[in-house]
Amino acid sequence: MKYQSQLLIFGIFSVGIVLISIIMPPTSQSIEYHQFVDQRTYFGIPNFFNVVSNIFLLFSGLAGLIFLLRPQEFLIHRAFIKFSERWPYFILFLSVIMASLASTYYHLAPDNTRLFWDRIPIAIGIVTLLSTVLIERISINIGFISLPFLILFGTGSVMYWYWSEQYDLGNLNYYIVVQFYSILAIILLGKYFSSRYTRGADIYIVIILYSSAKLAEIADHEIYSLGQVISGHSVKHLFVGMAVFWIIYMLHKRRPL
Repeated sequence: MKYQSQLLIFGIFSVGIVLISIIMPPTSQSIEYHQFVDQRTYFGIPNFFNVVSNIFLLFSGLAGLIFLLRPQEFLIHRAFIKFSERWPYFILFLSVIMASLASTYYHLAPDNTRLFWDRIPIAIGIVTLLSTVLIERISINIGFISLPFLILFGTGSVMYWYWSEQYDLGNLNYYIVVQFYSILAIILLGKYFSSRYTRGADIYIVIILYSSAKLAEIADHEIYSLGQVISGHSVKHLFVGMAVFWIIYMLHKRRPL
């Protein structure tokens, strides 16, 4: 197989990251996490902007599904070499739609139980994006075989966190791996493994937009203080929507090499 040594190193490194997350002390969920700065109510909707900004995620996910439902003769040998390669993207765009709905549900009354449902589709989405990179840069078989295991690990990390919260353990370690190592893994795969399609560098734009969303989330209060127009968490939803739209743009423009 091409890139055998690089793939072996990548696999060992990935296993090492998971092992580190096991032996590290538990990372607890901050009790202040649910206290978003923008709690304004409009039209009877609490946390109005954090709720309605999820429309960006909904529209981007729907746009992705519409793109994938285009005729096979358009998709084959354009966006995809094999028609089956579109299935992980179906899961990805569906997870975005589910995330928009779950995030709306969460922000109406933020607590850990609602956050559990919010994080499930987020975890599925990020690991599914990783599987598409494996399919397009390593091997279709490896990508498809890894997909169910990645989804199992992603959902399991959220379930474990929620279970640990019920017993006052509060361990976010595995969810952190899903969130942040998936991004790092995509960057590493993009750097060391060639894509079978043009527009391969677009994955970096997607990662930049998603990383900007995470930074906006962290700077929730700081962004809101700039005129009290919109908070960082609402901006996060906008950036994630932009990242998904860029994936659709990449698929529309790319061609097999």
